[in-house]
Amino acid sequence: MAMLNRLLSHDLPRSRWLAAALLAIALLLWLQPFLFPGAKALNVAARMLVFVLLVASYDLLLGYTGIVSFAHTMFFGIGAYGVAIACTRLAGEDGPGFGAVLLGLGGALAVSLGFSLVIGLFSLRVKAIFFAMITLAVAAAFQTLASQLSELTGGEDGLSFRVPAMLSPSFEPFESPVFGLVIDGRTLAYWGVYAVVALAFLALLRIVNSPFGRVLQAIRENDFRAEAIGYRTVAYRTLGNVLAAAFATLAGALLALWLRYTGPETTLSFEVMLDVLLIVVIGGMGTLYGAVIGTVLFVFAQNYLQDALRWVGGDGGALAGVPVLGALVTPDRWLLWLGLGFVLCVYFFPSGVVGRLRARNPNEPAFRRLP
Repeated sequence: MAMLNRLLSHDLPRSRWLAAALLAIALLLWLQPFLFPGAKALNVAARMLVFVLLVASYDLLLGYTGIVSFAHTMFFGIGAYGVAIACTRLAGEDGPGFGAVLLGLGGALAVSLGFSLVIGLFSLRVKAIFFAMITLAVAAAFQTLASQLSELTGGEDGLSFRVPAMLSPSFEPFESPVFGLVIDGRTLAYWGVYAVVALAFLALLRIVNSPFGRVLQAIRENDFRAEAIGYRTVAYRTLGNVLAAAFATLAGALLALWLRYTGPETTLSFEVMLDVLLIVVIGGMGTLYGAVIGTVLFVFAQNYLQDALRWVGGDGGALAGVPVLGALVTPDRWLLWLGLGFVLCVYFFPSGVVGRLRARNPNEPAFRRLP
């Protein structure tokens, strides 16, 4: 128990239901290749992992610091393009090595840190709404730039690239299946994404529960009072912006390595930014565990809701012949039901799913101490 408490930076779920949900998600995602074989299931699980890190990094800004930024996907895209460009330009006859990946990630982190520092220093001194508009303009300009620099970024078509041989589907380290699963480079890449996201998530937990994180929360609650007692709020906000950008860059690099492709619509589009905002609201702002719960719910609905509606209201479905209702539950209406689900979630869980679970049992320990 004490080791778990230290691992989670003394930020336990504080709800048995939340603890059970987080434990189930962690185990199911780790065992996903064994439990749910198939390319689509593996792609959905990998996307969940990447968005857990991306949403958690954005929650460091919005939930813990109170900064509304629309440029977060810019850093996400910088990470993806950094790895893609490095793997394209530095690939040998056998494809790129891990050195190219690390070089691309390092360059992307340097670019992201520079941009986030400039944005923080010059924009965080203005009011919140003006800062949000500035970040929106910067993100739009960067997306346009990425679309026009065809020789470097591939333009609107994006970049497809090879990954290190160990991460390619043709790499098979074992001659026979392991528990019925053929382990290949794709499976190893998935577990690599899982490990990196888990370590980065624990690092974010450490940050938000450190004295630095407490100051960020104080600034969120009352920046004038924090300034009055001696904290330089601009410096703290800028550093928070830089840290969030670094983790978003790492998430973008992971997505590019998994997809072996990146493009403007994949990482830089405003739709991705809207998805991140929706997930933060669904999970609960100001709690990193909300990033896990919200991402799993949203990405699962985004990928499987249409299949569920096809089973219910498609050709041969249970409600296919029912007047009006049959037309409402057709697969073409999946965005309608996704939006309705979001409205209901906001109505019944105004503080997010995690906030609601914690409010039900505010004094209940998340884990029992073993005798």
